[in-house]
Amino acid sequence: MDCPSEERIIRLKLEDHAEIQNLDFNIPGRELTVIHLGDANKLLNDLVPLNFGASIKSSFDIITNGPEISTPGNKDEWKLLIMLLLINGGMFFIEFSFGIFAESMGLISDSLDMLADAGVYGISLYAVGKALTVKKKSALINGLFQFVLGFGVIFETVRRFIYGSDPEPAYMIFVSLMALAANVYCLALLSKHKDGEVHMQASYICSSTDVMANVGIVLAGVAVFLTKSPYPDLVIGMIVTVIVLRGAITILKLVK
Repeated sequence: MDCPSEERIIRLKLEDHAEIQNLDFNIPGRELTVIHLGDANKLLNDLVPLNFGASIKSSFDIITNGPEISTPGNKDEWKLLIMLLLINGGMFFIEFSFGIFAESMGLISDSLDMLADAGVYGISLYAVGKALTVKKKSALINGLFQFVLGFGVIFETVRRFIYGSDPEPAYMIFVSLMALAANVYCLALLSKHKDGEVHMQASYICSSTDVMANVGIVLAGVAVFLTKSPYPDLVIGMIVTVIVLRGAITILKLVK
């Protein structure tokens, strides 16, 4: 549980439990506090199949007035989430297009990471206040789209391992630096909210991870230039794609 997509998956999984009165995510500590009625094991049984390492650390009775599960209602946060959605969505198209032009699987796979983040923000904004079935349908569409693209990138990466490829390191470095700048900007926007509500903390952590991925692709571009070998690009592309594909499969399992 270390990015907005995993938090969103957990919320979606637990949302039809009427006995839940509040969810409090501690992303850095990988902990979730649930205020609920009834048996905690019933909730645990739904979380275990997600393979996030769910277990009951402690359980005790409290007195509560039953607050509702919180949702991002602050106008400033809404504006920020829309900005993040536009940045990630725009960078997806830029990286994907240049990735095809430059024959770089690193750029193509990182564009999927941008798409995954944009999908998280988009679903969160679209589904607020709507029925659970609408939220699940939105998540299903996002998961299917990510899965199809991710599987296609995996197939193409394997093909290029077998038959060879010729990535352009200059484009790799230039475009990945653009993506790095975009993610650093997102990180700067989120820095004011890193100690705020949990969905903003999660977004900050996920953007930090994206920055590291961008640095990896820049280094892969340098390695391609120095070694005249396509393998650094292919290896980085495979790693990033597998991570995105794993998230897509988890979503599909959740909403099937």
